[in-house]
Amino acid sequence: MTENKKMKLTGAQIRAGRAMLRISAQELADMAGIGVATVRRSEAVDGTIGVHYANSKAMQAALQGAGILFLGSDGGGPGVRLRE
Repeated sequence: MTENKKMKLTGAQIRAGRAMLRISAQELADMAGIGVATVRRSEAVDGTIGVHYANSKAMQAALQGAGILFLGSDGGGPGVRLRE
């Protein structure tokens, strides 16, 4: 399983990543430099999120920087895990 930097994020991946880190939506927003409403809108979606590309990449970078690894949809669907 490898990190996929060009993948489209899903709301479930953002929710799961944030839960694994035990951080609030506000904390993720602060880490990513975006508004908390953007985080909440993204997490409310079951499929691929529909926010601006820059906001999506900012959330992904913030979660990755905190130790989250994004997994592609090959095999069992998209997911996340904590880096060892």
